[in-house]
Amino acid sequence: MTESNYNKSYKSFSRELRNNSTDGEIILWVEALRSKKMHGYQFNRQYAINNFIVDFICRKLKLIIEVDGYSHQFKRAKDKLRDDKLNSLGYCVLRIDEYDIKKDFDNVIRHIESVVLEQEEKIQSP
Repeated sequence: MTESNYNKSYKSFSRELRNNSTDGEIILWVEALRSKKMHGYQFNRQYAINNFIVDFICRKLKLIIEVDGYSHQFKRAKDKLRDDKLNSLGYCVLRIDEYDIKKDFDNVIRHIESVVLEQEEKIQSP
């Protein structure tokens, strides 16, 4: 992989996380992100970037999608620091609550699509 921020030392841990995905991650992956279902863009799961493993990434759009479960309520400050670092690397970080994926999937998809289109505009205009 030629991604400059890819951290291959996390490869086995990434694989382990893929094999132990949350229900929300599985739903989002199967229903919306795998096989270029989201406007033809390729997403990867549990991708190691810098010192983090992100839930989903579209490298072409510089878009990261994080699925936040219950435990994230108690680590908002840590998540903000993480997001700030990823933003400084040029990535847009979209956080989605796992509850919303399970209970309001159509609106989650609409929201992701709107962010995808915004990112698409950014990469097309210098």
